[in-house]
Amino acid sequence: MKIRAAVLEEFGRPLEVQELDLAEPKAGEVLVRLVACGVCHTDLYTASGADPSGYAPTVLGHEGAGVVERVGDGVGSVGPGDHVVTLFSPQCRECTHCLDPRTNLCLAIREQQNQGLLPDGTTRLSRDGEPIRHFMGTSTFAEYTVMPEIALAKISPEAPLDRACVFACGLSTGLGAALNTAKVEPGSTCVVFGAGLVGLGAVAGCRLSGAERILCVDPAEQRLELARGQGATDTLAGGPEVVEQILELTGGFGADYTFEATGRVDVMRQAVESARMGWGLATVCGVAGKGETLDVVPRYLITGRRVAGSSFGGVKGRDQVPLLIDRYLAGDIDVDPLISHTLTLDDVNRGFDLMHAQDGIRSVISFGG
Repeated sequence: MKIRAAVLEEFGRPLEVQELDLAEPKAGEVLVRLVACGVCHTDLYTASGADPSGYAPTVLGHEGAGVVERVGDGVGSVGPGDHVVTLFSPQCRECTHCLDPRTNLCLAIREQQNQGLLPDGTTRLSRDGEPIRHFMGTSTFAEYTVMPEIALAKISPEAPLDRACVFACGLSTGLGAALNTAKVEPGSTCVVFGAGLVGLGAVAGCRLSGAERILCVDPAEQRLELARGQGATDTLAGGPEVVEQILELTGGFGADYTFEATGRVDVMRQAVESARMGWGLATVCGVAGKGETLDVVPRYLITGRRVAGSSFGGVKGRDQVPLLIDRYLAGDIDVDPLISHTLTLDDVNRGFDLMHAQDGIRSVISFGG
């Protein structure tokens, strides 16, 4: 079938909306009609050429939600008409990692996915007979996509897809960092660095966990206002003095849990240094630039602080994304203030411009329907 999609032809260049060919789903694959897709920092990171594992040409996009149109042989967990969220972090439910509660990093199709291929080592996207690679196994900057069954979460049909799509990456990453990775305990003190979608998700996750005090750090007052709406009890503008400010606000000890959601290594260091002596846990969610390293004074670790990394918030996508969306439908998670702009596919580059300008939290491409 012919589809319109936003293609990254060259790093550092705007995406080009073009007509491509999309082949039918093979065994274990699903054809999804996209209804909405968030424009995420990871897409921008790859488009810029900063991602050392990036490739072109490819169809970007990974924060998608849509409706199943057709399924290939052997697909049993979803069928035509089902509402789904795309998962760049799949869940086969069979590999060593899927069977272990300690991680969500499924091993089943990782190698092929990293190369821009579907599990059988080929692509379904092409242009004039030349293959176009898939991105993160999803390629959702397109009217339709073909994906592995194990990379789709079946969700409640009651959830508006232009809200559900942000659970495909940013919001679930933040929520899961608090709920899954850190396992924030009731009554605790938390600090969240960064009030983008991931950071605001972490604030909401700390609130849902029963944290007594949630500090959010961000230079933008508009974003701090949104953080207060998600449950932040204190806000700080950040900067070189922020660790001292956090220590002052916590009786000199620091926070039980800190979360970094900026991708900046200097902020990651602040997250470690503002964690409490004895048991403080710093959870790193942001993706740093190519070749950057985190500089931590060992004394902070020797005196009891720990550092954890969190990919997609430790969320096992097929099992847990539907539950997070149920909590949204129940009123526990307020998504509406996080959707700042609604764009068409032709406006995809404007989504990147808005991100550069820090205008709003999340732009969502609406495909209609």
